[in-house]
Amino acid sequence: MLAFKLALKNLMGAGLRTWLNVSVLSFAFVIIIFYNGMLDGWNRQGRNDTIAWVTGAGQLWHPGFDRFDPYTFQDSHNVLSPEIVAEVEKKNLVPVLVAQATAFPQGRSLGVILKGIDPEQTILSLPSQSLITEISQDNAIIGKRFAESANLKKGDKLLIRWRDKNGTFDAREVNISEIFNCDVPEADNGQVYLPIGVLQKMMGMQNEATYLVTGENYINKNPENWIFRDLSFLLADFDKLILSKRVGASIMQIFLLLIALIAIFDTQVLSIFRRQKEIGTYIALGMTRYQVVGIFTVEGGTHSILATLLGALYGIPLLLVINKTGISFGIGQDMNITLAETIYPYYSLKLIASTIILVVMSATVVSYLPSRKISKMKPTDALKGKLQ
Repeated sequence: MLAFKLALKNLMGAGLRTWLNVSVLSFAFVIIIFYNGMLDGWNRQGRNDTIAWVTGAGQLWHPGFDRFDPYTFQDSHNVLSPEIVAEVEKKNLVPVLVAQATAFPQGRSLGVILKGIDPEQTILSLPSQSLITEISQDNAIIGKRFAESANLKKGDKLLIRWRDKNGTFDAREVNISEIFNCDVPEADNGQVYLPIGVLQKMMGMQNEATYLVTGENYINKNPENWIFRDLSFLLADFDKLILSKRVGASIMQIFLLLIALIAIFDTQVLSIFRRQKEIGTYIALGMTRYQVVGIFTVEGGTHSILATLLGALYGIPLLLVINKTGISFGIGQDMNITLAETIYPYYSLKLIASTIILVVMSATVVSYLPSRKISKMKPTDALKGKLQ
């Protein structure tokens, strides 16, 4: 407590020099929390959107299915067993049939992926109810990005050509009954959703599916001929993207923190040089050298505590406003990554606590390094003011 009181008194006595160091360190403290909060917010939104629109709680794949290899689609389909059908009727599973096709919007040809899905499913956020029709036409739903790239609107007719399981080409015109807006490119780009019954009939694959999306209540019993893929597998690419952003952000944060720590280090070196008589007096009064080292270390470390308080003073209102309004980048669709139009940061207690510990520990270590010189000082020379 004595060391802290002396440190606080000396820091207040240093005036502007102290507050410059504290201001720089508090700026680094707030920026670190803000940037990591944005990454955490992006991560939470991206994962939630992908689970809601594409993956569900997990998926059961045909053994030969690879979502990144369209050449596997033709032969990747299993007949739904009675156990699977029972789970589908309980709304625990959604069967999806996948096929390659070519679409011809306004006379152009585009490679697309046809996905047959149950119009009455409730696991995914896709507006599949729009696939239901009471007249003699086949409805299809597409995403906003694909609609813009193909220049399609709701109510337009789209000619598609596909090849069935026997290799025979066929073509059909479908009605675009709905255009949905989502932030997940995997659910949008080049995807045309049809009722699964219609696509099964088109492909000649009655009661078959390529993969099954599982709901939260589904209990995996490892059904035969299906491989379960959990979220760690399905979201692996997105997790790698977030990790790469964290690595890039950490480099910037290290440089920012270094600027503040160098200022503290420089202040400590100058302080020890100018206060040698004071150090000699402490030792002459009975303090050990290591107690004096502790006073100077605490004095340097107190910069971080003052920086935390100052950062909280202006950082909390600023970060709360950003948390409420979010930040719109407007580039998610162009970059073809899962990125919402507006990102809302997420400040967890773990993030705030770890940042405070990082700043306090770094400032304390940097303050200790020049203070070690005190342990080698001769008290008599220090009292005489001789340079050591």
